[in-house]
Amino acid sequence: MARALVPSLDWLLVFVPATIALEHLAPHRFVAVFACACLAIVPLAAWLGRATEQLAERTNEGIGGLLNATFGNAAELIIALAALRHGYDAVVKASLTGSIIGNILLVLGAATIAGGVKHRSLRFNVTGARSYATMLTLAAIALVVPAAFHHIVHPRAIVEHELSDEIAVVLLLTYFASLVFSLRTHKHLFTGEAPRDDRGTRREPAWSVRRSVGVLAGATALVAWMSEILVGAIQPTAEALGLTDLFIGVIVVAVVGNAAEHATAVQVAMKNRMDLALGIAIGSSVQIALFVAPVLVLASLVIAPRPMDLVFTSCEVMAIVIAVAVIGQIAGDGESHWLEGVQLLAVYAILAIAFYLVPETVAAPG
Repeated sequence: MARALVPSLDWLLVFVPATIALEHLAPHRFVAVFACACLAIVPLAAWLGRATEQLAERTNEGIGGLLNATFGNAAELIIALAALRHGYDAVVKASLTGSIIGNILLVLGAATIAGGVKHRSLRFNVTGARSYATMLTLAAIALVVPAAFHHIVHPRAIVEHELSDEIAVVLLLTYFASLVFSLRTHKHLFTGEAPRDDRGTRREPAWSVRRSVGVLAGATALVAWMSEILVGAIQPTAEALGLTDLFIGVIVVAVVGNAAEHATAVQVAMKNRMDLALGIAIGSSVQIALFVAPVLVLASLVIAPRPMDLVFTSCEVMAIVIAVAVIGQIAGDGESHWLEGVQLLAVYAILAIAFYLVPETVAAPG
C-alpha cells in the first residue's frame, strides 16, 4: 500500500497537550507557543486527510476533491477569522495569497513528485483540469482589478470597500455555479476512476461512514482550537524573529493551514489518482479564492474592527498571477511526471525567497 511509504506523524500529537499547557502556563513564550501550535496541527491534518479519503472512496473523485478541499480549508478559514477579529488584515490577505500559491505550487508539486517517482506517467482528465485552471484565472482577475483600481484611481477607502464587497458577491455566485457544474451538470469530467486494489477490483473503504465523520469532526475541532492559539502568537513571534507580516502570512501560516491538503494529495498521487490530487490541490486554491476570500470580506463587516478589502499588495498579485500561469501549462495536456513537480517546487521556492526579502515598508499596499 502507498500509505506504508508515508511515515506516521501520530507522534506529533504530543504537541497538542504541549500547546495547551504552554498557552496556560507560559503564554509569554510566544515563539514556543507558535511552534508547538504549528506542529500540533500537522498530525491533526493528517487524520483529517485520512477521514476525507475514506469518504472520498465512497463517492467519485470530484466530490472527494471537494470534501478534501473543504475540510482542508477549515483551519485556514478559522485562522483568518480569528486574525480578522484582532484587526490583522495584512496577515489575513497574506495567508490567502499563501494558500492559493501553496496549494498550486507546493502541494501539487510535492504530490506530483511523490506520484511520479512511483508511477512513470500520471494521467488526469484534461477537461476537468482546464476548468480548474480557468476558475483560477478568474481568481487572479478578481485580485488584480482592486489592486489596479487602488493604484490608478487612488480612491477613498469607502469606495475600495464597496468595490471589494461587490466583487466578493460575484465570486461567491461564481463559486456556487462551479459546484453545480462539477457536481451535477458536468460531473463526468471530474469523476476519475474508482480506487482499486492490486487485483484490479474496486477497493472498499476501511472505515465506516460514522467513523469517518467522527474523526472529521474531532480533528476539525482540535485544529480550530490549535488555530486560535496560533493566531494569538503570530504578531509577537514575527517581532521576535524579525519576520514581516507578509512572510508570516504567505509562507508560515499558509503552509500550516495547507497541511491537510499536502498529506492527502501526496498519498492519493502515490496511488496514481491524479484526478483526486488535482481536485484537492487546485480545487482548494479555487475554494480559497472564490469562497473563503469573499466570505472573509463580508464577515469583516460584522466581526472585524474595520472592513477588509481585496486590495492585495503588488507582490501578492504578482505571485498569484505567476502561479496561475504555471498551472495553466501543467493542466494543458492531461499528463504529468515527477519533473513537473520539481518545477512547481522551484517556482514556489523562488517566490518564498522574494517574500522573505521584501521589507515591511514595501509590503504595504499603499
